Amino acid sequence: MAEVGRGLVDAGLIVLTWFISPIRTERRMARDLFDDGQFIEVHVDVPLAVAEGRDRKGLYAKARRGELTNFTGIDSPHEAPESPELHIDASTSTAEASAGRIVDYLCELRLLRG
Repeated sequence: MAEVGRGLVDAGLIVLTWFISPIRTERRMARDLFDDGQFIEVHVDVPLAVAEGRDRKGLYAKARRGELTNFTGIDSPHEAPESPELHIDASTSTAEASAGRIVDYLCELRLLRG
């Protein structure tokens, strides 16, 4: 994903991606592909219990029963970012409000016009 993102940034686009990236070293490798200021890490944080409570597909329950392996937060580690550019507490913020915070942040950086 980071390599594709880098290519799109080189083409002059603003790229937003969302994915679970639980290992710090992997996130560092992705960041290192970009020039300073081109990579913005947004940590959308939610306690495990809240994530499990919101799980409509039952994936956490399957992971706890051993039916899914290498599931982040259950049997696979999650290393929270140490200093993301933006931290969102998704346990107290709606998806719409969280998206708004991201847009506001990009406007503050003058990457978007509000």
